[in-house]
Amino acid sequence: MSGLPGIALADWQAQGHDLLWHGQRIRYWTAGEGEPLLLIHGFPTASWDWHLLWQPLAQRYRVIACDMLGFGYSAKPRGHAYSLLEQADVQQALLAQLAVDQPVHVLAHDYGDSVAQELLARHQQGTARLASCVFLNGGLFPETHRPLLMQKLLLGPLGPLLGRLFSPAALAQNLTRIFGPHTPPSPAELEAFWTLIAHNDGTRVMHRLMGYMPERRLHRQRWVTAMQQAGVPLRVIDGAADPISGAHMVRRYRELLAEPDCVLLDGIGHYPQLEAAPRVLEHYLAFRQALAGAGQATTQED
Repeated sequence: MSGLPGIALADWQAQGHDLLWHGQRIRYWTAGEGEPLLLIHGFPTASWDWHLLWQPLAQRYRVIACDMLGFGYSAKPRGHAYSLLEQADVQQALLAQLAVDQPVHVLAHDYGDSVAQELLARHQQGTARLASCVFLNGGLFPETHRPLLMQKLLLGPLGPLLGRLFSPAALAQNLTRIFGPHTPPSPAELEAFWTLIAHNDGTRVMHRLMGYMPERRLHRQRWVTAMQQAGVPLRVIDGAADPISGAHMVRRYRELLAEPDCVLLDGIGHYPQLEAAPRVLEHYLAFRQALAGAGQATTQED
């Protein structure tokens, strides 16, 4: 379906490294050389979401990704107050561990979009350095986010019970709803997603991870202001058929940002990096090439 070879989950796991962050093990991956490109995954999956794009991007850039705290092959402490701000801290700690001392490009998805928004706000404050940011489908604005019923229930009082009862069948049902009508997740992808979620008893912390929805509302103004004023080149590459953050989110993006740079992928759902990886790669590389061209033009004019 993708047109790109990808990386089997077992091979992906074997290629990872460990960062010890505040006593918690964070699994991370890095490959390639050149300008640093930080890939930030979404909920409820993990950095393997990028496996189809990993090698094509690593041929051009130094790609970096981690499974955030509570996700994938990283630690999933129970009773922990998970926070998007803390996940931004994890990303910055990883960059420090890898001695990245130049502005970093960011490619983010879903939950990772919110982490990227926080990094943009820190860029504006002078505590992070971003060179560009590209968002795939995600809840950039709380007023346009349309969560699944399961997400709403996980956030409520029944969340702990629902997490423990969450099953491969429930995962397949929920993910199939948010993929495009002609690009559903394959059985192998669903099996891999379940492996990542279930690792380290991850279903027992899903309800705690859902705190990101009210946290988005809390930080909305700061994050939207950062997108508007931080001066970092931005692009949205969005699967238009996504019921959670599809074309309706892009309409709001165009209302709130001056000169918005948006790409809509018709018929594609919430996971464009899996459903339409070659198209995402094409539009991402075009964005980077335009940035490089603008930089060369600026240099020539200077």
